[in-house]
Amino acid sequence: MKVPRASILKCLRALADPTRLRIVALLRRDELSVNELQEITRLGQSRISTHLGLLQESGLLQSRREGKRTFYRLKGEVDESLREATRLAWEGAKELPEHSADQVNLKRIVARRSEQAQVYFNQVAGRFGRSYGPGRSWQAFGQLLLRMLPPVVVADLGSGEGLLSELLARRCRKVIAVDNSEKIIEFGAGKARKNGIKNLEFRLGDLESPPIDACSVDWVILSQALHHARDPAKAIRSAHQLLVANGQILILDLLQHQFEQARDLYGDQFLGFAESDLHRWLEEAGFRKIEISVVAREEQPPYFQTVMASGVK
Repeated sequence: MKVPRASILKCLRALADPTRLRIVALLRRDELSVNELQEITRLGQSRISTHLGLLQESGLLQSRREGKRTFYRLKGEVDESLREATRLAWEGAKELPEHSADQVNLKRIVARRSEQAQVYFNQVAGRFGRSYGPGRSWQAFGQLLLRMLPPVVVADLGSGEGLLSELLARRCRKVIAVDNSEKIIEFGAGKARKNGIKNLEFRLGDLESPPIDACSVDWVILSQALHHARDPAKAIRSAHQLLVANGQILILDLLQHQFEQARDLYGDQFLGFAESDLHRWLEEAGFRKIEISVVAREEQPPYFQTVMASGVK
């Protein structure tokens, strides 16, 4: 049946907006919820909902409910004219500057759906603190998990004075802490000697070329260090070279933000990172089983968010 001209005009008007082009391109292969679209595009929830409503009203989308979530996808049965308009929309979306990052984030979100462990962790974190329990704290949980570490060799790159390195050294076989400040290295090494930690070694060096033999460590950790690197992609490639086969990289860093004062206050080279950039750098370095998610959000301005990225060599 031929679609009335008014419907075609409404469809063309809906597709004339760059944000709606992004959404159509994302829904081409997979159905997505509002929250997933928000995480992919980094747009506000109300803005996404408004655009979805316009696209659905134009006859391009259909939706279904699953519990408290609504999933959206492109309609399969449409007039030939609308199919052609949608095809042109897909092609046009490729010219948008956000397209590449959107596709990387889409791949990450779809892959994460099968990671029930991450979903469960988020649920636990959401419940934590709702009701008081004597002695129940993240510090206690951290100590418990620390004692479960295997006897691995760890490189803590951009270690600073070595707070994390000291904790890891109490359980790991060996920890190599690398920092580019000679004073900090001296301080950290002295503190380790004072505390009798013999399996913690401090070395002077930078993230892009750490002074560690290739294929010699089981884990590489970059904890709030990557945004200080001159070349983050190179630092991740160097980390890959340090690892043994099946070794893992763990990155904790800030999600991309707009707090410019961080450059002067903290000496940051980069104002955090987009998940899509971290995913691309890890993939290009040769890592597999890449997982990236936001693991913490500060409640005070400037509302920094912490992202965790991991991969296996």
